[in-house]
Amino acid sequence: MKYPKQATKKEIEEIKDIFLTHYPDNVTELNYKNLYELVIAVALSAQCTDKRVNIITPALFKKYPSTKELSQANIDDVKELIKSCSFFNNKAKNIIGMAKMVESEFGGEIPLNQKDLVKLPGVGQKTANVVLIEYTNANLMAVDTHVFRVAHRLGLSKSKTAKDTEAELVKKFKTNLHQLHQAMVLFGRYKCKAINPECNECILKNYCKSKEGFKAK
Repeated sequence: MKYPKQATKKEIEEIKDIFLTHYPDNVTELNYKNLYELVIAVALSAQCTDKRVNIITPALFKKYPSTKELSQANIDDVKELIKSCSFFNNKAKNIIGMAKMVESEFGGEIPLNQKDLVKLPGVGQKTANVVLIEYTNANLMAVDTHVFRVAHRLGLSKSKTAKDTEAELVKKFKTNLHQLHQAMVLFGRYKCKAINPECNECILKNYCKSKEGFKAK
């Protein structure tokens, strides 16, 4: 795939200002009451919609309200509760494994730093960053399918992987990364969609370099 012309330094600053103006106080659309629920919801949301996760989690959290209960859960029971979620077999194994590690290695307290979060089963760098962005407003970027597509359409990245795209966005934006992450997620989800993007009403149409449906490898 031929990658589009890259945004200039001036365009990057203007794109940043537009995102911050139009999406000033946005947070995740995942429903949660505490850090435990947030980590579980984010882990389940990988390749699954937030809407679907929000349907699944109330019953899960009612039966397993903390890592203590979840660490002792029967895997088949957890699978049954989350079976409408993509990759539910692996996710059930991971969230139980996560709970066991939190109980055994972190005294029942979920760590709030990237180094320790990524040690938890099912918690990669993207999940860890999303948790820290949402829970602590950390100056971090996380790249999901929406952020990847938006970044490439706007000429903010020409990297082929989500991890390398994250590094590019961090280098180019530098500050307000948690706000920009949420802005790009929502913009990609509802406006700059993979299929039939709403180009005519787009707030960034003057900066668009391509309408390709970019996907991370």
